[in-house]
Amino acid sequence: MLETRVIPCLLLRGAGLVKTVKFKDPKYLGDPINVVKIFNDKEVDELVILDIDATPEGRRPSFDLIAKVASQCFMPLCYGGGVRSVEDMRTLFGIGIEKVAVNSFAVQNPVFIREAADRFGSQSVIVSIDVKRSLFGRYEVVTHGGRKQTGLDPVALASTLEAQGVGEIFLNSVDQDGTMEGYDLDLVRRVTGAVRIPVIACGGAGKVEDLVAVVGRGGASAAAAGSLFVFQMPHRAVLISYLSPNELQSLFRTE
Repeated sequence: MLETRVIPCLLLRGAGLVKTVKFKDPKYLGDPINVVKIFNDKEVDELVILDIDATPEGRRPSFDLIAKVASQCFMPLCYGGGVRSVEDMRTLFGIGIEKVAVNSFAVQNPVFIREAADRFGSQSVIVSIDVKRSLFGRYEVVTHGGRKQTGLDPVALASTLEAQGVGEIFLNSVDQDGTMEGYDLDLVRRVTGAVRIPVIACGGAGKVEDLVAVVGRGGASAAAAGSLFVFQMPHRAVLISYLSPNELQSLFRTE
C-alpha cells in the first residue's frame, strides 16, 4: 500500500506563481524559486507545478524557467502545462522533472499516454483531469484551463487512460478550486472506485481534516492542495506553510 502523500500544488503564470478560485481571479503569490526554497526547508516530500497559461496560449513549457526551478527543488517535482509531445517530456525529464502531467493533449489523444508510458515508464506519466459540474449536476471533463467543454465523463476517461498505461490520475475539481470548502468527495469516490491506479485529489482543501477525508472517505491515494499551504486565513494573506513530519504521521496514522 502506498504511503499517503500530501502534495502542495503550485500554479505557474508567466514567471510567477498564482492561486486561483474556480480557475479564475489569479492572485500573485511570488517568485517560484523562492517558494520552492521555502518548501525545501519544510521538508515537503513531493511538489506539483502546473503552468496554467501554456495550453490556452498554445505554447510549449517554459523550459528555461522550469530548469531553474528544478535545480532548486530538493524533492520530487511533477510539472504540467503545454506538454504535447514525447520530445517535450524528454526535455522535462532531462532538466530534472521526475513526473510529467499531461492534461488537454491526453484528453484529445489518449493513445499518446501509451506512447509516453512505453518510452518513460508509467510511474513517470500522470494525466491531470479537470472536472466541472453542469447546471444539472453532471460531471464533465474540461480542458484548456477550464475553458473548453469536452462532453466526456471523468470516470470513463480515467478508465480509458488507465488502459493506456498512465501511472497516476491528478483529479482536480474546478468548482472547489480555491474555495477551501473541502474536496468534492463524490467525484473523488467515483473515480477512485473505477480505477486501480493512484488518484491524487485536488481542489477545495481548507483544513487538515479535509486531507484526511479525501483519503479515508474518498479513497484518494494522495491529497494535493494549494490555498491551504499558501494562504493564512481569514484574509488570505500569502504565507507558505506545510505540516511537520510528526503532524503528517499523526494525521494518517493507521489503526
